[in-house]
Amino acid sequence: MASSPCSSVNFDSGLEIKTRSVEQTLIPLVSQITTLINHKDKPKKSERTQQAIQRVGQAVSVAVGRFVAVGEAIAVENEELKEEMGMACFEARRAGDAIAQLTDVGTAVTPPVDGRTTVFSDRTGMVKAARMLLSSVTKVLVLADRIVIKQIITSRNKVLVTLEQLERVSTFQEFVQIFSQFGNQMVEFAHLTGDRQNDLKDENKKARMAAARAVLEKCTMMLLTASKTCLRHPDCESARINKDAVFHRMRFALEQVMEIVTDARPCGETKVLPLSIYTGIKDFKSNVEGLREGLYLLPHQALSGQLEAVVERTEDFTDSAYTSHEHREGILQLCQLARQDTDQLITAWMEAQSLNAKEATEEMELSILKTCQSVYELRRELHKVAVGRAADLLKLHAEHLPLRALKASGGEGNLEAVAEYARTLGEQKEQLVETCRLLCHVSGTEPLEITCIHAEETFHVIGPQIISAAQTLALHPSSKIAKENLDVFCEAWESQLCDMAVLLREINDVFEGRRGGAASGDKRAYMSLPRPGKHSANLKTVKAVKLDAEEQSTIAKLGLELRLLTSDMDTEVEKWEDQEHDIVRQGQSLSSMAYSMYLFTRGEGLLKTTTDLFHQAEVLSEEGLQLCSSLHTFSTQLMDEQKVVVLSEMEKLMGLCQQLQMGVRTPVQGKTATFQKVDSSIQNTRAIITVVIYLLPVCNKIVRKYKSERSSLGSPQSWRDRQSSTAVKDDVLNGKNSNGFGVKSLEQHMANLTFLESK
Repeated sequence: MASSPCSSVNFDSGLEIKTRSVEQTLIPLVSQITTLINHKDKPKKSERTQQAIQRVGQAVSVAVGRFVAVGEAIAVENEELKEEMGMACFEARRAGDAIAQLTDVGTAVTPPVDGRTTVFSDRTGMVKAARMLLSSVTKVLVLADRIVIKQIITSRNKVLVTLEQLERVSTFQEFVQIFSQFGNQMVEFAHLTGDRQNDLKDENKKARMAAARAVLEKCTMMLLTASKTCLRHPDCESARINKDAVFHRMRFALEQVMEIVTDARPCGETKVLPLSIYTGIKDFKSNVEGLREGLYLLPHQALSGQLEAVVERTEDFTDSAYTSHEHREGILQLCQLARQDTDQLITAWMEAQSLNAKEATEEMELSILKTCQSVYELRRELHKVAVGRAADLLKLHAEHLPLRALKASGGEGNLEAVAEYARTLGEQKEQLVETCRLLCHVSGTEPLEITCIHAEETFHVIGPQIISAAQTLALHPSSKIAKENLDVFCEAWESQLCDMAVLLREINDVFEGRRGGAASGDKRAYMSLPRPGKHSANLKTVKAVKLDAEEQSTIAKLGLELRLLTSDMDTEVEKWEDQEHDIVRQGQSLSSMAYSMYLFTRGEGLLKTTTDLFHQAEVLSEEGLQLCSSLHTFSTQLMDEQKVVVLSEMEKLMGLCQQLQMGVRTPVQGKTATFQKVDSSIQNTRAIITVVIYLLPVCNKIVRKYKSERSSLGSPQSWRDRQSSTAVKDDVLNGKNSNGFGVKSLEQHMANLTFLESK
């Protein structure tokens, strides 16, 4: 759809819609109103049409009534919005009643003509009522959204107050008591901001929110161990530096969240991303191709100036000590080629203008094509260099040797060795920071640029924190708390390397056109609008089991592995020509569910409690068993060798699904047992996805081979001599043996849910 349905009816609410939940709630209403107004263009209607229109009008009125009741209940719970919300609800109810009256066949004012009744005699009244309804409903929704913002601000303020108390504590007993309160507040804040992140329409804000929340997630565990270390060793300067850095970073991340939520920046500043090479090339190419539309819209120096700005930014590559001589020369040559092609284009452009040409000449068209090709080659070379270096670094540091050395030398109390390995880690940090900067240049989308900047900042900050933690351990080698603190910071470093691997894959996907490059975590939208009694200003924690901050941190690493697997699975699924094949659809469904479980490990997404997670795992196991059924049917048409491979993996998959199913259905008591059940569920899910990732290319290869043999002149004897059942075989191998209720059907059912009748 080219444009949002919200734009199909013109109304002026004076309100900007910034979240998906508000927009998605309005779309069906706009659709129904548009239906009513469009019917006005047909003055004569049959009795059946009249009744249908009347039902639509009444449905709008009833739905608005229910919607208004929710708005009024929210107003009662939020005194500061009571007057505004009350007025908006009153206008919405009045407009809904007016629409019901205007569509009531019994009140039609025009007499029958040829046995038919003319309805909607008052077109002006209908348009006026529609405008009023859309405007008032939008205002109710935006006011409700304001309550969500208030909840986040209130939650943030609680966290800040407790953070200050934690910073001032002087005894372990006091610290444990306050940190317990702080942990609960952070869980609440994580869920509120996670819902908000998923609901934001602006992909850049969504990426910034994800980055800030990732900092808070990692820093919560760092704060625990850094504070404990400082309390145990109050006179240790390196311990104090380590702790102060964590508190500073948490406050900065909290302020970032507030800037995104309230859409405000200190001193009226505007958040502007540093201009990347990708953005520069995109703008340059757009202007070059725009010359076809108009020869006199740009000054000649604009193009050459744009290109020089791009070339200047390539110095981040060519000036780097880590760029090979071969790559440096290649980049410089491509820059020079782009300059030459641009100069030729400008010459052809000036000649066309001197001839008063109204459109691009043939010579100019050729120059446009050559210039676009040369900057594309430059972009491809830069992408290859940045991605190649990142991949090499990730392989090089996969063993985490400097971290191991720092832990060992710190435990031995060897300050000299700590200083030596700290320099090694510092060099590694500089390489990673520079590589993140290069990846930012070629990321391909602004959300991924934001993620690159976040990665760069994280390596820049955590490196020195690891060193201060190692120095503290070296000064107190027998301190278990100091050792635990160093472990936590090292784990954060390792976790960021995993995040970088995911980022690298997403940048590659965008470059190769496999995805649009939206911010991570956007597979499912969550609507963050409040419901009366559920999201009041005095929000209370739901009485269901949630992971605390320490458990969330522990499970996060396992979740990252699951995230990488779902990315691999999506890649394999995209390789199939037939996206409607049963195996593909069931694979997509498994990937989506596994991704939602990954989001749970980050405190994000739709799964809020362990009960939600276990239910999702059970549904995933059932979908896995359905896939086993499809694979069994698929295998009946295979040769012996192929059949053995597929059935062997199918049996393995079936066993894992049954194991997961039994595990989540087994009741447990106590916090430790619940956490172990969470860990086991994610481990089993990871194993299931691993098997499916192996099966997808195997089955795809078989299907491709079968189609190739079918299209050849010879009879496909290798597929067994079953010509009498060719039609059945075709259906089976092409995945047409399902009951039809797949992912798309489910999405259609979801899309048809009544919009204003949420309970």
